[in-house]
Amino acid sequence: MNIVLGITGSIAAYKACTLIRLFVKAGHEVQVVITPAGKEFITPITLSALTSKPVISDFFAQRDGTWHSHVALGLWADAMVIAPTSANTLAKMAHGIADNMLLTTYLSMKAPVYVAPAMDLDMWAHEATQANLKLLRERGVTVIEPASGELASHLVGKGRMEEPEEIARQVLESAENKASSPLKGKKMLITAGPTYEKIDPVRFIGNYSSGKMGIALAEECARRGAHVDLVCGPVQKTTDAAGVEVISVESAQEMWEAASQRFPEADAAILCAAVADFTPDTVADQKIKREGDGLVLHLKPTQDIAKGLGAMKREGQRLVGFALETNDELSHAQEKLRKKNLDFIVLNSLQDEGAGFQHDTNKITIVTPETAIPYPLKAKTAVAIDIIDYLEKIL
Repeated sequence: MNIVLGITGSIAAYKACTLIRLFVKAGHEVQVVITPAGKEFITPITLSALTSKPVISDFFAQRDGTWHSHVALGLWADAMVIAPTSANTLAKMAHGIADNMLLTTYLSMKAPVYVAPAMDLDMWAHEATQANLKLLRERGVTVIEPASGELASHLVGKGRMEEPEEIARQVLESAENKASSPLKGKKMLITAGPTYEKIDPVRFIGNYSSGKMGIALAEECARRGAHVDLVCGPVQKTTDAAGVEVISVESAQEMWEAASQRFPEADAAILCAAVADFTPDTVADQKIKREGDGLVLHLKPTQDIAKGLGAMKREGQRLVGFALETNDELSHAQEKLRKKNLDFIVLNSLQDEGAGFQHDTNKITIVTPETAIPYPLKAKTAVAIDIIDYLEKIL
């Protein structure tokens, strides 16, 4: 496993040496990224000797234009651990500030991120720090709480960084759980994004889907060892994650053809795309000119992808749908679940602030034939973890 270890300005920085030894002893590669303040507490020479890698601190390594790529680090890493994490760094992470190499690396990170806060009790208890921690948790960051118990209370109170042995245990245990995921070696089909239904060469019927939820699901499945076919409508950005093959489509018909072709070989499919329900009956060869008082479009239904794949589903396959509703959400989701032969539905409502199209967050309810399980508002990357965790239970 490749681990990026971030070190910030804290007296607990010396404990990073023990953490590095634990990771290296367990057979993992460690790349240290340290803030300028962190170098005031521990020398890069010491850290480099332990990792056998140069320590990264600045964007540019020399004055000749050689630079360190935070994007490359984000792709290389299987995990990012920031220990110790100062209150200042927590605040900057929570609010997207990128004024040093460690923070830009965090913002580019594709892998799970763990923070081990270290500060005095008053700073830890301050409402601003707690609000920042809440934001990070909502975005899927794992917070390894400061040490507590009799010893910590006697010495400095809650706020003291958790011991390196416990940090390493939590990180490696989490990685081991993912390595032994039921998805490992499985083949997944995921649809994402909108579809565009052409009216003429320059106009179309579409929707506001960004594809972010489906892409997050694809990346999470790949992290757990699955091979993913991601059938994606027109979006600004897809993914270059290892284990994900992106099949780009435009219309509902193209998405149906790509999905139905791949579904028979899939162990499970998640239908996250916002597929148009209707498409123009005819498509004009030339741009339609503005004439008269109006324009009448004749629409016909598109292929119902969920229903079509539900009819194809074989024993042992799992099929997951999405439902975005504006009213009577639960009853509509349960009806869709039954009619389309789905194993469960991920329901979200446009009435929930921060959920649905164009947001980086989502608020879902997993609906099964027996129950409905609500989840709080979270980053879509964290929502993807919840959905895949549930899927693993029924594989």
